[in-house]
Amino acid sequence: MAAKADKSADKKTGAKKPKKGAPFSGMAGAFDAANDATMALGPLAGLAREDFIGAIGLMLRQTATNPDKAFKAAGNFSEDVVKIMTGQSDLAPDPKDKRFMDPAWRFNPFFKAGAQYYLAVQKGVKSYIEDLELDALERDRANFISQIIIDALSPTNSLIGNPTAQKRLVDSGGLSLVKGLKNAYNDMVHNDMMVSQVNKKPFKLGENVATAKGSVVYRDERFELIQYAPTTDKVYAIPQLTIPPQINKMYINDLSPEKSVIKWQTDHGIQPFMISWRNPTDEMGVWGMNEYIESCIKALDVVCDITGSDKVNVSGGCSGGQTMSVLLSKLASMGDTRANAITMMVCVLEPKPGDTEASSLVSHNGIALARQRAQKKGVIEGSSLARGFAWLRPNDLIWNYVINNYLLGDDPPAFDILFWNADATNLSSALMGDFLELFEANAYAAPGTFEIADHTLDLTKVTGDMFILGGTTDHITPWRACYRSTQLFGSKNVEFILSQAGHMQAILNPPGNPKAKYWKHSKGKTPADVGEWMKGTEEVAGSWWPYWMEWLHARSGKEVDAPAALGSKAYPPKEAAPGLYVLE
Repeated sequence: MAAKADKSADKKTGAKKPKKGAPFSGMAGAFDAANDATMALGPLAGLAREDFIGAIGLMLRQTATNPDKAFKAAGNFSEDVVKIMTGQSDLAPDPKDKRFMDPAWRFNPFFKAGAQYYLAVQKGVKSYIEDLELDALERDRANFISQIIIDALSPTNSLIGNPTAQKRLVDSGGLSLVKGLKNAYNDMVHNDMMVSQVNKKPFKLGENVATAKGSVVYRDERFELIQYAPTTDKVYAIPQLTIPPQINKMYINDLSPEKSVIKWQTDHGIQPFMISWRNPTDEMGVWGMNEYIESCIKALDVVCDITGSDKVNVSGGCSGGQTMSVLLSKLASMGDTRANAITMMVCVLEPKPGDTEASSLVSHNGIALARQRAQKKGVIEGSSLARGFAWLRPNDLIWNYVINNYLLGDDPPAFDILFWNADATNLSSALMGDFLELFEANAYAAPGTFEIADHTLDLTKVTGDMFILGGTTDHITPWRACYRSTQLFGSKNVEFILSQAGHMQAILNPPGNPKAKYWKHSKGKTPADVGEWMKGTEEVAGSWWPYWMEWLHARSGKEVDAPAALGSKAYPPKEAAPGLYVLE
């Protein structure tokens, strides 16, 4: 059931009033939205090749020990083949499967049969796995690995089996094949043997991406701190510091004027500051969580000096939220009360194996092996991380682009969010090891048991008001896993917002999209049981940004005159935003 826009709204922020009694089941269609291609740091970053081999070995052992079920599956497949050969098969692709949209898959006997053979294999493997005596975790592993193999076998991935590519070849007089080969060659030479997901040519930092006005006000070997220029005569006294992920560059928060979180903040009187992490090289691989937390504390020092405020609102998304959580625990252990209101976006602190099928592959042994390999390297290259994440969802992140770029000879799409995602950074091996240890020990959810950044991690000592965001179709940080964070902190006022979107699109959700909506608890409660939270939700039409701004204003102090200049005597402005480190 779609939400209707409410005409009444807060004049300052544009926040819509909730739709009372909106059924939570009305969001079901949101889960069909397209997934995105964003990388993230979590247990999946610790997947070792042994985890994949182990999952394949499990299937082979089951086949060897259950030959009767293998024969049964083969018999069922043979029956499907006979029906296909005699034209009696009713197997047909899912109408939403973009791979089989060409009419030839329905009307050309050759292609129709090819699709049916493929679907018969897919059906047979799925039913075979369902028939095996596996526990839920083993079944998820088997389904995940088998689907990767089946996706690779799709007839659409080859020229001979793709009618759309064949038509393009004829219509272009062979030029599509020439262009496709050229694209493949460029990827082999210039894109580290990975198929390109984006056309980078239209984008240039500071010109049409990351255009918000501001200056670097501090720089050391690990980070730059950027202060953004006010766009209002009055600003709120308590500034906002954003801690971005170390695995991606910070300009996701200022992607374009229409999708800029920074511009939204400055246009509503917030004083935003943002850390820009340096892209580490091999000799910087010793930077671990301790060094990054020291940098965050230094950023707080600079923000307080420039603004004169003794309080700072902080926000972090994805692995930036994980770093922020360690920072908040560290500050609490020091008796440092500068952290005020806290915003955490699409961030999982307590992952569990059943969160996604891919997460079922993660094992303690695999994480230990990944940590050992990380220790032998200076840095984990961004391209290597990107390749690993792409193969977790090959249909969307590999074969889709193989068809577009190589078989059809088209350029990859020119989307700013994909441009940002392709602009990956290296990760210091020490930090990778720290993240993996945090997840292996389930440290965020086990207060007082884990030493990191020169203190004992304990989120129950963090008491600031919290605003936590999840995305309905987020396959990287599933929203139910994000919700668990509501129970980990000592904060008395915690609000959870569920945006109708995927991972980064949940954050980049500016007003103006007529289909946008989100869910909030009618009383602002976050009970331990997510099911109880769902029962008390209200559906609200539009973006969650206005509601967040309303929440933030209430925790940002009084309004004061906007600063006439950026920086301070101790920290004068340097280069214009987005700074220098973002270019490395």
